[in-house]
Amino acid sequence: MPAAEPNTRLPTKRLCIKRRRHGIFQLVAIEEVIELLEQEYGRRDWEQEGEPVDVLIRTILSQNTSDRNSGGAFDSLKASFDNWEAVASAPVECIAQAIESGGLFRIKAVRIKQLLQQIEEEQGHINLDSLKSQTMTEAEGYLMHLPGVGYKTARCVLLFSLGKPSLPVDTHIFRVAKRLGLIDSRASIGKAHVLLQTQVPPSRAYQFHVHMIEHGRQICRARQPYCSRCLLRVACPNLLY
Repeated sequence: MPAAEPNTRLPTKRLCIKRRRHGIFQLVAIEEVIELLEQEYGRRDWEQEGEPVDVLIRTILSQNTSDRNSGGAFDSLKASFDNWEAVASAPVECIAQAIESGGLFRIKAVRIKQLLQQIEEEQGHINLDSLKSQTMTEAEGYLMHLPGVGYKTARCVLLFSLGKPSLPVDTHIFRVAKRLGLIDSRASIGKAHVLLQTQVPPSRAYQFHVHMIEHGRQICRARQPYCSRCLLRVACPNLLY
């Protein structure tokens, strides 16, 4: 992956105003965003975060809770059962007890049991190594037909486990992309996944994902964003403070 150009600059305030007058909603090219965020937060090299089934279960546990809670729930689940086959055959109540710290544990326990059983029925065992040889579209389609798996969960498996240039859109990316005008403010989360996947060069998908999350957490927060400290503020059509 090429390093960021050191001389990348945002469009001037005058150019941004001119673009707004001509009805151009996206004031800054997505390549500029990627380069500037990489300069700000540093380059992050991809590392596999686990086998596909592990990342799948961990991502399901992360839904509607903090990373700390979901991480604890995942560790507890792994410690409570010998393998995923044991989880698939366990009573839902036992799974729920193991992941209680993760929030919505009863709902997630049902989903985890269902999807593990479905994988075992379809694959003959509980692993997703067959996805490695599939195209990104094929692998995403398979994952999304599993219970409780949407765009974000499927793409986390593709990106973080399989190393495919897939782009999950979490709440931070969704918010920052809308504020910058990279996607329409009325776009749904599903539409955001489609739009951003087509805009971000495949070789930059991982960098874009991790840096947009970092920027959303540190600067472009949901409430009281630090607009005065934002490196993208001159081109932001939704400057708040």
